[in-house]
Formats: sequence, structure tokens, C-alpha cells
Amino acid sequence: MPEIDVCFGTNEKKEIVKNIETYVQKGKQKEMDDVFQNREYSDFGNVTYTEKIRAVIKVQDGCDRFCSYCLIPYARGRVRSRKPESVIQEIKSIAKKGIKEVVVTGIHIASYGKDFEENYQLIDLLEEINQIEGIERIRLGSIEPRLMDEDFLKRLKKLNKICHHFHLSLQSGCDETLQRMNRCYTTDQFEEIVKKIREIYNDVILTTDIIVGFPGETEQEYEKTYAFLKKIKFYKMHVFKYSMRTGTKAAGMRNQVSNEKKEERSRKLMVLSCQNQIFYQEQLIGKKVDVLIEEKENDFYKGHTANYVMVKLKSNQDVINKIVSVVVEKSTDNELIVENVIKM
Repeated sequence: MPEIDVCFGTNEKKEIVKNIETYVQKGKQKEMDDVFQNREYSDFGNVTYTEKIRAVIKVQDGCDRFCSYCLIPYARGRVRSRKPESVIQEIKSIAKKGIKEVVVTGIHIASYGKDFEENYQLIDLLEEINQIEGIERIRLGSIEPRLMDEDFLKRLKKLNKICHHFHLSLQSGCDETLQRMNRCYTTDQFEEIVKKIREIYNDVILTTDIIVGFPGETEQEYEKTYAFLKKIKFYKMHVFKYSMRTGTKAAGMRNQVSNEKKEERSRKLMVLSCQNQIFYQEQLIGKKVDVLIEEKENDFYKGHTANYVMVKLKSNQDVINKIVSVVVEKSTDNELIVENVIKM
């Protein structure tokens, strides 16, 4: 593209000024790095804060899965894991700032550690984070369901700071569609994983991603997905209409689904998601929950429970960045409410 003067990848963020200076001085830029040649995690030593209450810690980049609809492996390259000592050091430093919750995330965190010579995986990292003083909650970003095998869950159960909320990326509830997506698991396997998680955590909240209108998705396949999702009963579903990405295998597949069909199928699943959310929230009325307060909006303080349900409440003191125990009084479409003033 002739209008582009300087181009570089996400792994070169810290080189922005240097690269532009080089271009200005020499009239040309250095050649872009080949993402497939990157074998080590680029550690920028940065962290994303959410209202100074929650810290999002990226521990991994790249993906080796090559789902047929996804460009990420081509854009991000192979799996590269951040060194454990770097992660631990950063989390210790943010704990000293008073931040109580960390979200461990990455492009494909289930692959964390696979590029290390030593046998060190995501569960090993979580065990270390769980010991850090000052951190009270550890939340996991989106994870591939196959990560949650028997050994992983057995060790995870022992970690008292793990939030009982897991975002399991499903994408479809139909085996034929999953196979075309190259997702490498079946609905039976996924259901078994969900069963094991719910046996361990009776208060667990599960959320997921779903793609509707994937190439070749017939009405029958869509109905299989709908029936499966109705059975699993996720708290929330992030529903996406399939969008073609040039360069992916799915882009060249036959029987592309019309936009009208995608919209219709998406709406139906979003209605189901809302119904599930209301059902789960109504089960919490009259029950005690612990809420990490994140902000104040009008007369109410707002925050999330450990299993990621939004709660708003009134307090006679400033409770931002505090974990408070409250009894839920009522539920709306999107949140739980405590109207009686909490006395601290």
C-alpha cells in the first residue's frame, strides 16, 4: 500500500519512536519481522488496569491451533510464553499498589509453557500466583475447554484465590460444524468437562463464545447447536455472526450462509443467553455474595462477585477496591441489587 510509510508488528511496540526516527533520517524503514520466526515472548513490562481495581496480565502470545476461520496464527505467530519470573515479579509489584484481582490472559493461554524446555504449564504459574500476598482473586481469561483435564482441575481446586468463573470457548454445539472449524473436540467431550467443573464448584458461572452462520451450517446443524446450548445453560453467551477472513480455510468453503440467516440465528441465541442470565441471577436472591467494588455510579457502588456477576449496592462509606459481603435483595436483567445501605 503506497500510502503506508512505516509498518511494524505488535511485538515492536517499544520500537515505535526508533523506527519512525530511522524512517525520517534514512527515508526507509527496516523490513518487518516475520512473526513465524519469533520464538520468544516480547516482554514489554506493561499491564492493563481497569479503574485501578483489576489488573489484566498477559502471559502468552501466538497460537498453534489454526482454526479454519481464524487469522490469529498468521498475524501473531507461534505460541510464545512469558517467563514465569517476569509474571510473578509484575504481579507482586501491582499487589503492593493495592490491586486485589488479576486476570491471567493471552492469545491462547491453554498453550502456556508448551514452548519452554522445562515442564512448566499454566497450572504451575497459577499455583505461584496464588501464593502472592495481597492478591485476593485470580481470574482466567478465555480458555480452550481441553485445558480442563482431570489433573488440571484437581490442582486448580486447591487454589483458594481462583474465581469460580470460566469462559470456555465453544464456538458451536454441533460436531459437524466443530470439525469444519478444526476445533479438535466434540460436544460430548465438552459436556463431560462442564460436568466435572460443576462437580468441583457448585457456584461456578460458565460463559462462552458462539459463531453462527459458519460456512455449511444447515438449519439442522444450527438446531443442534441451539439444543446443546439450552442443555449446557451458560450464564452468558457472546454470539458472533461468522465473518469471512481472506486467507483462512473457511473463506474458501462452499455454502456460505446469508446475512439474513446469520442475523436470525444470532437473535435467537441472544434471547436464550438473556433468559439464562436472568435464571442464574434469580437463584442468588436472598443469598450472601462477596463483591469487589470497582466504581460508584450515582448513589450506588458497583462491582463483581468472584464468579463475575455484577452487583450494585448502597453503602454509608467509600468501599471502592474493598471486598464486601452482602445479601442480594433483587435482580434485574443485567445485575443484582442491594438497596439497603451497607454499614461498614
